[in-house]
Amino acid sequence: MQKTLLELKDLTIRFGGLIAVNKFNAQINVGEAVGLIGPNGAGKTTAFNLIAGVYAPTEGKVIFDGEDITGLKPYDVCRKGIGRTFQVVKPFGKMTVLQNIMVGAFINTPKPKEAKQVAVEIMGKIGLQSKSDSLARNLTIPERKRLEMAKALATKPKLLLLDEVLAGLNPTEIEEAIMLIKSINREGITVLMIEHVLQATMAICNRILVLDYGKKIAEGTPKEVTSNIDVIKAYLGDEYEDVKN
Repeated sequence: MQKTLLELKDLTIRFGGLIAVNKFNAQINVGEAVGLIGPNGAGKTTAFNLIAGVYAPTEGKVIFDGEDITGLKPYDVCRKGIGRTFQVVKPFGKMTVLQNIMVGAFINTPKPKEAKQVAVEIMGKIGLQSKSDSLARNLTIPERKRLEMAKALATKPKLLLLDEVLAGLNPTEIEEAIMLIKSINREGITVLMIEHVLQATMAICNRILVLDYGKKIAEGTPKEVTSNIDVIKAYLGDEYEDVKN
């Protein structure tokens, strides 16, 4: 029987009269790779922010590894074992790649020597070792995306939240990133990812959750989700009616 790592119970947040996430229930098991998809404005990144402690929910709970972490600050959530990337990558531009990754490692150790060891190991896995002494501001977009993942991995997460890490990459770079994410998952890190490149999501994830207007409208295998009428309609809108007729 699979162990539940993350459970979302009726997770809800309101911004004034807007309900951005509406009674979102989900369960992520240890070792899974799960996709979170939906049209623009569906509430996907807001859901990530609720899980990571950026926002406190209006209602509902976030249960991680058997513990209620609802409302904890982001740094405390990180210490519990949830690492994340951001949709808009903002590395510390005047610091080297090595120093950027060390920042993530410092969440678990105050010792520079230990943080450096963690950073060097992760650079090898991510493929950034040749850029160790390069300033982060001089990296290409694909390299910045890898650095974003490296910083999150340096926190030694049990669960890695990936927010559109494939955006802006060309087909070859996307294929390389898919292989990297699969490798991370095979090492035992559970992955929950937001991605608009649906082919990539289907290639990586064994299960897909679909949000629309803050509500979960579907859940299942990639094949089940892509053939779901509600999902098709959410993505195509009025165009779906034209196709159907």
